[in-house]
Amino acid sequence: MAETARPKLAVWKFASCDGCQLTLLDCEDELLPLGEHVEIAHFLEASSAVVEGPYDVSLVEGSVTTQTDVERIHRIREQSGMLVTIGACANAGGVQALRNFADVQEFRSVVYARPEYVATLAESTPISAHVQVDLELPGCPIDRRQLIGVLTAVLAGRRPGLPVHSVCQECKLRGTACVTVAQGIPCLGPVTRAGCGALCPAYGRGCYGCFGPMAQPNTAAMVASLRSLGMSPADVARVFRTFHAAKPEFRAAAEQGEQGEQGEHG
Repeated sequence: MAETARPKLAVWKFASCDGCQLTLLDCEDELLPLGEHVEIAHFLEASSAVVEGPYDVSLVEGSVTTQTDVERIHRIREQSGMLVTIGACANAGGVQALRNFADVQEFRSVVYARPEYVATLAESTPISAHVQVDLELPGCPIDRRQLIGVLTAVLAGRRPGLPVHSVCQECKLRGTACVTVAQGIPCLGPVTRAGCGALCPAYGRGCYGCFGPMAQPNTAAMVASLRSLGMSPADVARVFRTFHAAKPEFRAAAEQGEQGEQGEHG
């Protein structure tokens, strides 16, 4: 009997720190059995060996920041059966999307000795702004348990299940006291998607939203809460732009924070 071909998996990098790819590499014990069921055909972080597409599943890390990126993501989409974006950069532009709110030419002139040699777009945009994305895996970086869960679900032919509730529920599940109620620490947990295991609150610091907005977050109430804890309008805008500046929910919250600053100085 002929052996059934294993599904081809490809991992691609755009503008990013490589943290999400490293999370995949960190799944050492899980990668070995996974390798028996899937062929890792393109993953330059792990190997220079490349198998030509098409690919059954593509994992894409990083945001689109150059015209070359725009052209490349379209080629990847064409040869990918399922395209999964991994991490804040691919899902929402990442930290580099801070350029979207300033003059990128000024940044370029300050950072680079020969800025004319640096080709870049004015904005850092998520992958979904350019091609159809089948699934977004949140986090900065992503959670290894969620990553393995997604890959095994795809191999089993079912839709992966990802949480849409907030970090607050994870705090309750692990018995962590609310850092805002108990210590008056600003925390984005009430509007941030679960998946990290409420790691930051467990160590006595507020959630800073690295998993992006939960489903239907009440960001207006969150902004009011942060202001009541003594945060300035500028700081409120900043915390919502750290990782997921391009997400509509957090973008609106940042703009609400800025409007508060205008009101104070109006």
